[in-house]
Amino acid sequence: MIVPGHKLPLSIVTPFKPRTIFDGMSFGMSHAGYDVRIAQDLIIWPGQFRLASTIEQFSMPLNMVGVVHDKSSWARRGLACQNTLIEPGWKGFLTLELSLHRLWPLRIKAGSPIAQIVFHLTDGTCVGYDGKYQDQPDRPVPAIMERA
Repeated sequence: MIVPGHKLPLSIVTPFKPRTIFDGMSFGMSHAGYDVRIAQDLIIWPGQFRLASTIEQFSMPLNMVGVVHDKSSWARRGLACQNTLIEPGWKGFLTLELSLHRLWPLRIKAGSPIAQIVFHLTDGTCVGYDGKYQDQPDRPVPAIMERA
């Protein structure tokens, strides 16, 4: 977690927003991280798995990792956002993996706050991410399998 007194560099998240309210939910800088918004309108059905992307683009420094977490207002309605990592040095738009665990569908409007990113400082500078999801575009990206 970011240590007290340490400020999140504005260049990590673009566009960067202070804490803002949209349809009764907050996005932007939060008390423990940064709450991102969904870029697409989405209807997700019970038991369904969907990919979505964020409005925000990331450029992670080499001494920081981000962890994607559920946003509690959605989790209380049955929506799970799988917890994934944003590696040091990774750049791009996040693809979010969403599942619905209730008995009726859920509509999510584009621009809605959807997940929280919690940032952690590493003990030192890491080798930057140079994998298959580097520079991910602003659309949901399906799994890319490794090549031998």
